[in-house]
Amino acid sequence: MKDDGGDRIEVVAAVICNERDEFLLAQRPAGKVYAGYWEFPGGKVEDGETAAAALRRELHEELGIDAITAYPWLTRDFDYDHAAVRLRFFRVIEWAGELHGREQQRFVWQSVRAITVAPLLPANGPILRALELPHVYGITCAGEWGREAFMARLEWALQNGLRLIQVREKQLADDALRAFASEVIALGHRYGARVLVNGDAAIAAQSRADGVHLTAAQLMAAARRPDCDWCGASCHDATELARARELGADFVVLGPVNATPSHPGAKLLGWQQFAELIRDYPLPVYALGGMQPGDLARAWSRGAHGISMMRGAW
Repeated sequence: MKDDGGDRIEVVAAVICNERDEFLLAQRPAGKVYAGYWEFPGGKVEDGETAAAALRRELHEELGIDAITAYPWLTRDFDYDHAAVRLRFFRVIEWAGELHGREQQRFVWQSVRAITVAPLLPANGPILRALELPHVYGITCAGEWGREAFMARLEWALQNGLRLIQVREKQLADDALRAFASEVIALGHRYGARVLVNGDAAIAAQSRADGVHLTAAQLMAAARRPDCDWCGASCHDATELARARELGADFVVLGPVNATPSHPGAKLLGWQQFAELIRDYPLPVYALGGMQPGDLARAWSRGAHGISMMRGAW
């Protein structure tokens, strides 16, 4: 099945995850293009077949397993020498059967912290980076709760697994924001979390943050990607999503999906429009707006990487 006027071959790929936060890579067998390279298992979508159906067929044919729970994730275009492909990645978190290579291919469980096989197919680089991102993105609200009370809640959240934080305190002047960000970063790094600072690349650098989170206005005005390790961006519509992709952001936050106390009267996307906006999108997307921890599976089913919360994270 081809797309874009027959220019791109539709391909599905499975990011199969286990309880140890590892993913499965398979080695392409002899006789195929890129034989010996490692990839996420999958294959071509046949004429008249949906991507989800193709994923289940390919996993059964290649690995002898039946996908039970598979969520749409990222869609990326890649041009190989032999073909231009559109790769539709799914996250598979539940399956039945015993893994075995039906085409005599090898497979191995890997962690983004320790890739032990090579070479990898060239299209997989951005996927491995996306897999470094946790599924929950917490946004600080010390202005609402008070600094001391918030720091206690932050440590509780870190103890319970939160690993990605945005420092967003619009009420603070630069010096106070720098001091608060430094405190959050020190605590976050103690637990292995990444911390980004909202809106100010200079303060992010001075406080030794892991990156910066651009507001929608900053995103649209930026001439280039900020010079930092991680760059997130806030988006509300298709135009901003397109700009984040062009700028080379690592991920985006899209919303508001549901009503939220911090933006009363804001125009809401709802889950259907959220899903439509990120269909075929190449970057990880966090759903924002009225999120609670119980919304994670719902966000996954709409194609999101995860959820972003200001109050629900703490």
